[in-house]
Amino acid sequence: MKKIIVPIDFSEHSEYALKTAAKMAKRYNAEVLALHMLEMSDIMLTASDGLQNQKAVYFFKLAEQKFEEFLKKSYLKGINVTPIVKHYKVFHEVNDVAVEHGADLIVMGSHGATGLKEYFVGSNTERVVRHSQIPVLVVKRELASISFDVVAFACDFSEEAITPYLKARNMFEAMGAKVYLVHVNLPNDHFKSSLQIEQSVVNFFTKAEGSLDKMDDVCYVADYTVEDGLLNCANKIGADLIGIPTHGRKGLAHFFEGSIGEDVANHATLPVMTFKI
Repeated sequence: MKKIIVPIDFSEHSEYALKTAAKMAKRYNAEVLALHMLEMSDIMLTASDGLQNQKAVYFFKLAEQKFEEFLKKSYLKGINVTPIVKHYKVFHEVNDVAVEHGADLIVMGSHGATGLKEYFVGSNTERVVRHSQIPVLVVKRELASISFDVVAFACDFSEEAITPYLKARNMFEAMGAKVYLVHVNLPNDHFKSSLQIEQSVVNFFTKAEGSLDKMDDVCYVADYTVEDGLLNCANKIGADLIGIPTHGRKGLAHFFEGSIGEDVANHATLPVMTFKI
């Protein structure tokens, strides 16, 4: 992990993200790219009028100055921090910055409400997650430690889950974490017998790993919702972080076949990391 992007809006929650990124940067000797998205009208930016241009320059300079002051934190000492100020158009630009700079991770702070719909849908965090090609770590509070020793990774063992699983496995193994794959067996139309689940797991690991060595790292949970099952299992195994595969522009509501996982991150006191399918 060499480069970490942190979108900053000067809020308390974006500082939680910045502190988390700082701890990770120190551990992995990484660079922090602090990104501020400045909302400014296209008219002001494209107008040929001299006064409008002067206003645009003034607001950019003001944002840079405020940003510079914001980044004068004691916990950033000794860390290579690169401030980036961009004109806000659409939040997929965060992914554009990530691609441009070859970033490995985006860290975002966010607050919850009464479910991940309020937590993600319509929010900047949700937009970043949808468009990001790289993992996004979402934190809602200041983390005392970034030692993610145990990870609960949601998985339905479908073929499309192989790519995000491999991304997650590689990242978490590099971090020294133990990854448990959590399958939540739902009632009604989504119910699967033990034999059906086991066959899915065997097929999954055969294609993803070429072996069945990780069969013991699977947690089977029966519950009424994916959210409850995943969170209960995470608590049971003592997870430090929850991993979730996402479908990009389809949104987090579709990260699981036949279910809506929109309450997972909001109800979890744990940080959540998303991986693009």
